[in-house]
Amino acid sequence: MEKEPRGRPRASPRPRHHHDAAYRPYVARIGIRPAPMDADRTTDIAAGRVFVTGDPVMGVLVLVPEPDHLVLERIAVHPDAHRQGMGKRLLAFADAHARALGLPEIRLYTNALMWENQEIYPRYGYEVTERRRDGQYDRVHYRKRIPEATPDER
Repeated sequence: MEKEPRGRPRASPRPRHHHDAAYRPYVARIGIRPAPMDADRTTDIAAGRVFVTGDPVMGVLVLVPEPDHLVLERIAVHPDAHRQGMGKRLLAFADAHARALGLPEIRLYTNALMWENQEIYPRYGYEVTERRRDGQYDRVHYRKRIPEATPDER
């Protein structure tokens, strides 16, 4: 398995399968499909926002740069790869990506019924900024400050 996520050059059914497997357990708990299961992966891949790790793909990260922060749009670890440090490596990659882009903050949200995420994110420096309903989803929003964020020389 790779130490860092890599960009995926094209869409394929395998990453979708592994991505959906990560969210499938939440369908019954939330009562609807989690939003990431219906995301437009083709557009995200074409825009270079998707990073994957594993062969086959076991971890997926979608990062969207904004002018003053990086949005961690989606993070998914296949259930077969749980408790192997993959989520930690994906979060560290997001930190490094934000730092390389000179963005001082990462923002993300999770469904309020995804309790596991609410235990994980604070351990990696994320703080709750708000909880609000977005349509049919009850979401908890987080942010993480990224020290020493300076753009790469490119």
